[in-house]
Amino acid sequence: MQVVQQILFLLALAAAGYFIGQRIKTIRNTILLGRDEDRSDRPEERRAMMLRIAFGQQKMFDRPLIGLMHFVIYAGFLLINVEVLEIVLDGLLGTHRLFAPILGDVYPLLINFFETMAFGVLVVCVIFLVRRNITKVERLQATRHRELSGFPEIDANTILFSEIILMFFLLSMNAADSVLQSRGVEHYHPVGTFAFSGFLKPIFEGWNTTALIAYERLAWWLHILGILAFAVYVTYSKHLHIFLAFPNAYFSNLEAKGQMANMPSVTQEVKIMLGLEQPASDAPAEIGRFGAKDIKDLTWKNLMDAYSCTECGRCTSQCPANLTGKALSPRKIMMDTRDRLEEVGRNMTQNKGQFVDDGKSLYGDYISAEELRACTTCNACVQECPINISPLDIILQLRRYQIMEESDAPGSWNAMFSNLENNQAPWKFSPADRFNWAQKEG
Repeated sequence: MQVVQQILFLLALAAAGYFIGQRIKTIRNTILLGRDEDRSDRPEERRAMMLRIAFGQQKMFDRPLIGLMHFVIYAGFLLINVEVLEIVLDGLLGTHRLFAPILGDVYPLLINFFETMAFGVLVVCVIFLVRRNITKVERLQATRHRELSGFPEIDANTILFSEIILMFFLLSMNAADSVLQSRGVEHYHPVGTFAFSGFLKPIFEGWNTTALIAYERLAWWLHILGILAFAVYVTYSKHLHIFLAFPNAYFSNLEAKGQMANMPSVTQEVKIMLGLEQPASDAPAEIGRFGAKDIKDLTWKNLMDAYSCTECGRCTSQCPANLTGKALSPRKIMMDTRDRLEEVGRNMTQNKGQFVDDGKSLYGDYISAEELRACTTCNACVQECPINISPLDIILQLRRYQIMEESDAPGSWNAMFSNLENNQAPWKFSPADRFNWAQKEG
């Protein structure tokens, strides 16, 4: 019977590994569809950024109480997985509490620590469920923010419920295990009662030994299978940021937030026009697309940003355009980009790794002209993001396409563009008269 369980566990582990591997491949391939961009400079600064932003959760603590609760879940996820290592090895080797004889008196201390973290995760998940569904924090409500309707709303609650269930199975498994230890049942090493599962022991003390063993095994299987299913599900969820926050923070833009990148092709044309540069002999006869229409026109970092988005809504809650009722939501920009990436990924999967034109694009089919025009480029969304995502960079590239390729701009903007071209200033007067205001009267 034990050999059968080991085989079943190995099959479950292999199946989870296969599906996770396929998702990683799809995500990687879609990110690499983006334009090349060098983010390999200043490695020491980048490592420091990753440690502060992703590992240290620095920006989460701008709101201290929420930051602390998020840190409990984050730390719990990282540390409880050490116990998962023992569960996986037990499943593969057919052992029970493999590390107990090896670690001796340290083992109960570790399990008590893991249980403390598990209880903390359970409590915080309940609080987050209350915030979403009872007290209804405004930035998390689908009734106010259309981008949260459907799967995003279900996804957030699914993850929280899943965490609660997984932590319950872990604690109840340990409680049943403790009762079996006290009865001297074979294979259940006497390691003592644990910190929080000890409170559940009275529930199991009246059970007969056969029922206890059955429940302990059931809870063990449900806990580890739940973790494997969670690992697969996360690759489809906003909680992919658990993994991508680290590389995303590492490859952050290290320049000043107010610095906007010029288009190299336009900059070169202006320099040629002003006589500051000569045309290159191998220059293409026609400049490629201005700005971005679809995901292939964005950079790989923009696409990684989209997959890394936590959907927390901090960007949208600080966006002045959104606060005044405009159509723009920086969170929606990121979610729309990710939705388009997912659509392209499915397209490539169905066509043996090649993208077949589907007649759709990010601009127009997902993000509207009205949304792009509403942006004031104030950088509030960039400043607020806890993992250094830049919705503004995507907005600017789409807006460049909108204006330079589609010639879709309000009349007042076109007048300003004309003045800039002819007078080198937004105002309609000669450059020679620019300093007339400084002349003294009389």
